[in-house]
Amino acid sequence: MEKVTLNLTGLGCANCAAKIESRSKSLAGADNVVLDFSRSRLTFESKGDADATIQAIKQIVLDLEPDVVVSVAGAPAETKATSQNSGLSHWIHDKKEVARLFSSLALFLIGIIIGSDSTIALPFFLVAYLLSGYKVLHKSFRNIRRGEIFDENFLMSLATFGAIAIGEYPEAVAVMIFYEIGEYFQDLAVNRSKRAISSLMDIRPDQATVLRNGFWMSVSPESVSLGETLMVKPGERVPLDGIIIEGSSSIDTSALTGESVPRFITKGDDVLSGSVILSGVVQVKATSIYSESTVARILSLVENATANKAPTENFITKFARYYTPAVVLFALGLVLVPSLLFGFDQFNTWLYRGLIFLVISCPCALVVSVPLGFFSGIGNASKHGILVKGSNYLEALSQIDTVVFDKTGTLTKGKFKVHEIYVANDSIDRGQLSKLAAIAESHSNHPIAKSILDYTGDYDRSVSLNKIEEVSGKGVIVETSLGKIIAGNLSLMNENHIDVMPINSPHTQVHIALDSKYQGTFEVRDEIKADAFETVAALHSSQIEVHMLTGDRKEAAVSVSAELGIDKVSSELLPENKYEIVDALIRSGKNVGFVGDGINDAPVLALASVGISMGAIGSDAAIEASDVVLMTDEPSKIIEAIAISKKTKSVVTQNIVFALGAKLLIMALGTVGLSSMWMAIFADVGVALIAVLNSTRVLGFKPPSVAK
Repeated sequence: MEKVTLNLTGLGCANCAAKIESRSKSLAGADNVVLDFSRSRLTFESKGDADATIQAIKQIVLDLEPDVVVSVAGAPAETKATSQNSGLSHWIHDKKEVARLFSSLALFLIGIIIGSDSTIALPFFLVAYLLSGYKVLHKSFRNIRRGEIFDENFLMSLATFGAIAIGEYPEAVAVMIFYEIGEYFQDLAVNRSKRAISSLMDIRPDQATVLRNGFWMSVSPESVSLGETLMVKPGERVPLDGIIIEGSSSIDTSALTGESVPRFITKGDDVLSGSVILSGVVQVKATSIYSESTVARILSLVENATANKAPTENFITKFARYYTPAVVLFALGLVLVPSLLFGFDQFNTWLYRGLIFLVISCPCALVVSVPLGFFSGIGNASKHGILVKGSNYLEALSQIDTVVFDKTGTLTKGKFKVHEIYVANDSIDRGQLSKLAAIAESHSNHPIAKSILDYTGDYDRSVSLNKIEEVSGKGVIVETSLGKIIAGNLSLMNENHIDVMPINSPHTQVHIALDSKYQGTFEVRDEIKADAFETVAALHSSQIEVHMLTGDRKEAAVSVSAELGIDKVSSELLPENKYEIVDALIRSGKNVGFVGDGINDAPVLALASVGISMGAIGSDAAIEASDVVLMTDEPSKIIEAIAISKKTKSVVTQNIVFALGAKLLIMALGTVGLSSMWMAIFADVGVALIAVLNSTRVLGFKPPSVAK
């Protein structure tokens, strides 16, 4: 199915956005409809005629928000000039809005100065009311014709009409003016937040300078082919992944990895798209096309994150559907029930109290601030080199009580080196043992196998390889013209009834056998990452349980765990054993975050409450299997990720409690006659504005760093 993305320029009403998404989901030609209010984008998968579905969505938007402009993302009309013209028109619109609201407020104040009881003040109140509220009145009349009586514009119109009917002219005018002023500032705050989030995602290079037919020319990154030569100047972003073929420079990768310290690159070094060249002109040979580049992967992942909504978001969406009708019905009951029970002498009093409920019947504070808060958290995480695939995973990360590490490549560097060679006896020397090891490990991609090949060099090509069998988690068995060579751990040797020489060492050992006879052992060492110590200590101080799993020998596992202070360790595990351990932890009620390097970890990453892949900037498999992707090899990023998730959850919870608390308080006070419509308008747009501003705090949050 074709995936289509639509830009909804000018969309500022979160409640309307929810309605647009809901109605678009009912279209027969659209699947997986998601409206990202934070970036004013709607995506769907077309099941048939995409153009017809786009037209149907445009009609839905037109019915609900006539001022919103719908365009297909990436369409030719979507140019920088168009964007600049749009910005100019918004600037002119803002000036007109300020003039309209200021004039309304001035007329209202003149009426107050003259005296609200004076007939001379009425024209001032009337003009102020119409000038400030004509948009609301127009939208409400339009929505009445469509039968949408629970629209906020209709309810605000009804509330002010009711106030006018009982002679509360100043309050009617004040409610309309301050509602519009609140909406104006709320739109400003929302747009500011959207721009801030968008700026975090602004890592896409606009153009690429490519060498063609002996000339340098500027083209779109999408048109560059594999192997073409690119020129990148200081201040420019690298358009595609590649390798430096000429020049050297300092490079800023902070937008990708969150690493603020520039690094130096020179001829032969790999460079990632989205990085910024700081000094010196470099030439890069493209090793990927744009759609497969790092920057395209990151942008795709972040853009798709809105499809995975947090339980809190889903709850607020459902809550909003029932909140407004419930409040309106309660308002109606508050007017009619006391009047029927005690007589209509106090009808105006009860009507006024009911109008207070109408003013605060819109759940905008929640509908706007909750998704904005979560996406601000996702944006902040990406700024720190942490890609979260949805707000559901960001929320789940805040609830983690157990972190399980796969040892190699996460807590340790995963860059093994042969430290020592032990030969079985005088019948074989180190050179012969190295030859056998090279033959056995020649077709393995395992890091330990590569370390042995780095030491031994390439294998003897004169030796024919008849059969190669990799035994998962144990080693390799190779049938050759020299005989059957077995290279692996003690478990593999025991299975083949081969006795090995005991070696007193905690490090990884790879035993070599030829035709079931032990020949010798390679001792391979891995190094613990510098920030692993602080990471484990920080997790412990946060009362998070830490486990370490490894397929390595018990002695090696115990040595690493003791050094790091991890007391829950399991060793000599096969991939299925790791799965079983994590499954058992989840079944016991633990919220488990599993941290792996993406090599053979996919099943466990998918099983865990939150699967976290580390250093997976170039691994499609790891990105696919995990829920959170750490763009560097630093385990300390986990601490930052958890901190951002908890901050986001805290801010979202604050918004929910504050918004509902303020509304319930005003409702309670209104029921007994202790609040006014002035207070109600604050509980509506005022609270929404404060909640939006509170959500933006997540963008500026700086998580604690434990890395050294």
